[in-house]
Amino acid sequence: MTRLDSTTAPASQTLSRGIRILEVLADARGPLSIDEIATRLEVHRSVAYRLLRTLEDHGLVERDAAGRIELGARLAALAAGVAHDLQAEALPELTAVAGDLGVTCFLAVLDHEECVTLSSVEPRHAVNPVAQRPGTRHPITRGAPGKAILSLLPTAAWPAGVSAELTEEVTDAAARGYATSHDEVIPSLRAVAVPLVVRGRGPAAIAVVFVASAHSDDEIATRLTRSAGAIREALGG
Repeated sequence: MTRLDSTTAPASQTLSRGIRILEVLADARGPLSIDEIATRLEVHRSVAYRLLRTLEDHGLVERDAAGRIELGARLAALAAGVAHDLQAEALPELTAVAGDLGVTCFLAVLDHEECVTLSSVEPRHAVNPVAQRPGTRHPITRGAPGKAILSLLPTAAWPAGVSAELTEEVTDAAARGYATSHDEVIPSLRAVAVPLVVRGRGPAAIAVVFVASAHSDDEIATRLTRSAGAIREALGG
């Protein structure tokens, strides 16, 4: 294997830091100042400024009226190209579930050892619906969609250090066809998720997140399972 020489290291570090800025902004759920970004990256303000200028030139970040930094519209356009066919077929089903159950419905996929939201739909007429932004990520070992995805994987492919308790939860989820969580990713929120298997694609899940629902977990899971089947059939199994 060819080793990279020392002249390429700074470029790799710069790219890594630029990507990390996008992750920090996605996790922040709101605009950040340059100083806040520099602190989270543990770099000098001037370094953060140069990185942000480059990202801004490419439309990946933008400034609000107060000069704070947020993700840019160009990033949304790039994200729309990720698993485009899966997102396109899932969107009508996510919309239908959100409308039927009055809760936020979203599509999540596996990214290394994290669960990442690809697309999300909030109910149209709900008061203060739960926001689940595309790009939101958390460890695969937390939350209902993570457990649903783990239920599709052999244990050898699981992250190291999975507890006996989580192993039991995933085993139970695999047996009944859906996973649940409460207070695991965001305090006070509940989630129900079913695994989504599409030929030629990695493990995924469709899920709902809510504070409270008039529907039981079984009812929610039944509705999600119907949508998972529709998505799978639309994509040829």
